[in-house]
Amino acid sequence: MASFEVPAEYNYLWTTRHKPTLEIGSGDTISFDQVPEAAGGQFDDYRAGDPIPELDFERLYPMLGPIMVEGAEPGDVLELELLEYESHGWGWTATLPGMGLLAEEFADPHLHIWDFKGSSAADFKGVASVPVRPFLGVLASTPDTDEPQGVIPPGHFGGNIDCRDLIAGTKVFLPVQTPGARLMLSDPHAAQGDGEVCVSAIEAPLGGRMKVTLHKGWSIPAPQFQTPGPLRSGIEDKGYYATMGVGPDLMGAAKDAVRYMIDHMSRRYGLDPLDAYVLSSVAVDLKISEVVDAPNWVVSAYLPLSIMNEER
Repeated sequence: MASFEVPAEYNYLWTTRHKPTLEIGSGDTISFDQVPEAAGGQFDDYRAGDPIPELDFERLYPMLGPIMVEGAEPGDVLELELLEYESHGWGWTATLPGMGLLAEEFADPHLHIWDFKGSSAADFKGVASVPVRPFLGVLASTPDTDEPQGVIPPGHFGGNIDCRDLIAGTKVFLPVQTPGARLMLSDPHAAQGDGEVCVSAIEAPLGGRMKVTLHKGWSIPAPQFQTPGPLRSGIEDKGYYATMGVGPDLMGAAKDAVRYMIDHMSRRYGLDPLDAYVLSSVAVDLKISEVVDAPNWVVSAYLPLSIMNEER
């Protein structure tokens, strides 16, 4: 089996029209020095107190690839064994107008820059220390579309799935949609809570390696994955504080759970509600607690107490 460096060439839309940047075989390993963060460098020169740059949405989600896998055909499965990820020591989290779970309550743009060079955790205003767990938010076999499509919504092909447990050591299984699979990689994160509620995680460039294996005679309807062991070793050690949203609509219950968590962190840790919203996006996990007791369902928001500075 061979190892290949993925060329630093980027595409910004899903389409089968893109010229392949690399061709590999089943069992080969690919590596990359840097997958750019989701803004594609638009925040590189931002400093605290500066006006927040207006995003060029056509430059969002620069994707490495497409990487062609020899012999891959629709109906096959592509296995990505995530061998190694390394963040580059900085990142950003933003609230953007009209986006996020609580977009109406937090309508103004806001940008927080993280600096965690040489550290395994990212400090947040002295209130919390968020463990760095790098992963790629976008992993996909290109969907079968000639007409270009935006990257933001995920699909049964994968794409912008933003699953925080797809860290090094995990195996991801993607349903092949097009001949050659046309594997694409994008949207690196240094940390994220389940839900990514303010619409961004710690968006941070990273490098890494993964082994790509093609499975014939096996089909799956949507992405699946296998973790190497416990999901969050070292994070769960001190337990959680959780808030619950209860109601007849899961989205409404999720919003309430986050609202109540923001209230809790503001009261307990003295955080401004906007800062509590940002911290929720990178560290708080949303979980469906109950979906069988009609007419109301329960969504819980879990804050890992191990990340909080309890001396405040």
